[in-house]
Amino acid sequence: MRYVTISIHLIMKRNLLFLLLLCAGKIVAQTNTETYPVDPASVEQAGIPKGEILKFTFENSKIFPGTSREISIYVPAQYKATKPACVYVNQDGIQWKAPTVFDNLIAKNEIPVTIGMFITPGKVLSQNGDAALDRFNRSFEYDGLGDNYARFLLEEVFPFVESKKTSDGRAIILSMSGNDRAIGGSSSGAVCAFTAAWERPEEFSRVFSAIGTYTGLRGADRYDILIRKHEPKPIRIFLQDGSNDLNIYAGDWWKANESIERALVFAGYDVKHAWGEGGHNGQHGTAVFPEAMRWLWRDYPKPITTGTTKNSFLNDILVENEDWELVGENYGFTEGTAVNSKGEVFFQDIPNSKTYKVGVDGKLEVFLADSKKASGATFSATDEMITITGGWSEPPTKQVHRYKTAKGYDVLADETPGNDVVVSFKGNIYVTSPDGRERPSKLYLIKPNGERSVVDEGLKFANGVCLSPDQTQLYVTESTSHWVWIYQIQADGTLRNKQKYGWLHVRDADENAWSDGLKCDREGRIYVTSISGIQVMDQLGRVNAIIPVPKTKGQVSNLCFGGANFDVLYISCHDKVYRRKVKVKGANNFEKPVKPNNPRL
Repeated sequence: MRYVTISIHLIMKRNLLFLLLLCAGKIVAQTNTETYPVDPASVEQAGIPKGEILKFTFENSKIFPGTSREISIYVPAQYKATKPACVYVNQDGIQWKAPTVFDNLIAKNEIPVTIGMFITPGKVLSQNGDAALDRFNRSFEYDGLGDNYARFLLEEVFPFVESKKTSDGRAIILSMSGNDRAIGGSSSGAVCAFTAAWERPEEFSRVFSAIGTYTGLRGADRYDILIRKHEPKPIRIFLQDGSNDLNIYAGDWWKANESIERALVFAGYDVKHAWGEGGHNGQHGTAVFPEAMRWLWRDYPKPITTGTTKNSFLNDILVENEDWELVGENYGFTEGTAVNSKGEVFFQDIPNSKTYKVGVDGKLEVFLADSKKASGATFSATDEMITITGGWSEPPTKQVHRYKTAKGYDVLADETPGNDVVVSFKGNIYVTSPDGRERPSKLYLIKPNGERSVVDEGLKFANGVCLSPDQTQLYVTESTSHWVWIYQIQADGTLRNKQKYGWLHVRDADENAWSDGLKCDREGRIYVTSISGIQVMDQLGRVNAIIPVPKTKGQVSNLCFGGANFDVLYISCHDKVYRRKVKVKGANNFEKPVKPNNPRL
C-alpha cells in the first residue's frame, strides 16, 4: 500500500511538472511571438515624399561633461526654412520606424511639419581602449528626476541642432513654443521624456511613453504621488505597456504604468493608454506609435490646457483659471514678505537695502529707501513692522528693528544675528538665527519688555518661522533637511515638546528640500516654500498639495497672504515677486488667535 501511495504521488508530481512546463512554454511562446496590427503609416508608401536623416556626434556637453553621443536629425521633405518647425525628441536614438511614420503622417496632414531629434544616451569613452569599459550614462541621465536632462536639451542639444543645415543648405529652425514640441522614449527613455515635460511643461507639452520605467531605479516611483499632489500641468500623455513587462527588484513595470495612468486621470490630465500583453520590448510601442502621434497632435495648434484635479486639498485652495501675476522684477534678491492689518504687503530687496510696499490697490512703491539690508519681517498687533537687519551688511549689524513709521525705528535687540522673524498677538518675538549651513542654529525669544533668551538651538540652518492660527504652536523650517520642526509654546513664551513634524518632498538631484519661508491659513494648512515650489501641509505635517511657482533665477524664498481680505498669495522669487488669488485666507499673527477645525486623522 505504501508503494502504491508513493507511485501515485510520483505520477501527480510528474503531471504537475508537465503542466508547469506546458504553461511556461505558452508564456514564452506568447512573449516571443507578439503580433500586432500594422498601421499603414508604419510602412513606406509610394508617392510619399521622404525626409532626410542627418547624423552627428555630440561631445561638448557641460551638463554631462565628458559624454559622447549620437544625434540623428530627421528633416521632413515639406520643411521650409522660412518657418520654425515643430519638434519631436526621442531618447535611445531612432525607434518606432519614426522617420517612415513622420513621412506618412506629415504628407496626410495628420501631424504638423515636425523635425525629429533622436538622441542616444551619453557615454564617457574609455581612455584605455579594449582594456576598460566605457562609463554608461543612460540610467543617470534617463532615470533621475530633476531638470538636468531638460536643460541639456534646451541649452545644448537644440542650439547644436540649429547650427546644422540640410544637405541642400536649408537652415534648421526649431520652434521655441512648448505647444510645438513632443518628446518620447521607451523604458528609462520614457521616464526621461516624462521628466523633461514635468520639469518644463512650458517647453514640452506632449509625451509618448512606452514600457515606462516608473519604478524604483532612481526615484521615478515617486511620480505616482507627485502627480496627485501637484497642481496639474499643461501636458498631454500617451502611455503604452503590456502585462508581461518586467517584475524585478526595482518594481512591477506593468502595475507602475497602471498606477501612473490612474494618477494622471485623478489629477485631470489629458491621457490615453494602449495596454496589451507584451513584454519589455518595443514591438507594441512600434505598433501604436502612429496612433500615439495622431492623438498627441490632434487639434493642433490649439494649446494644451490643464484639467481639473480630484485633489480636494488643492481645489479648496486654488481659484480656477487664476494664475501667477507678476508684481515686480529686476530686484537683487527678494525676501521677507509680510502683511499689515490693512492687507498691504511688504517685501525686502536685501542687496539693494530697500523695502517695498504693495497697496491693496496693487500700487507698488518704495517704503524704506534704506532697510539696513533687512531679511525677515513681520507686523505686530499694533501694526508696527519688525525686521531682522544687517545679515548681508559688511560688517553685519545683527539687529532687530521696530518701525512705528517709515521714518524711524527702535532697536529691539542688538547682537542678534537673525534671518526670519514672527511676533505673536501677545508681543513675543521669535527669531531664527542660522550660523551657516553646518553649525547649529539658535532660536531667540524677545519678550515685550525687551528680555532676550535662547529658547532652542541645534537645528542646521533654521530659516522660516511662523505661528499656528491658535498661536499655540511654532513652526520652523530646517533648510538643510526635509523637515519642518514644531514646538509647543508655553504661557511664558518658552518652547517645549520639540519634534520633527512636517515631511517635505525632496527632488532627486537635491540633498534637501531647502525649505525657507512658511505661513498658515486660517484652517491650519501650512504653506512652505521649497525648491519644489510651495508644499502645502495639513495640520498633521503631511504634504497634501504642491503648487508650482514661475521659473526664475532662483527658488521661491518666502510668502504671505495679502490684499483687503488676505486671500491673495504673495511670493518672493529671487529677483521677482508674484501674487495669485486663492480661496483661503491667511492666519494673521497680529489678530486674536483662532482655533481651526480638527484635522482629518
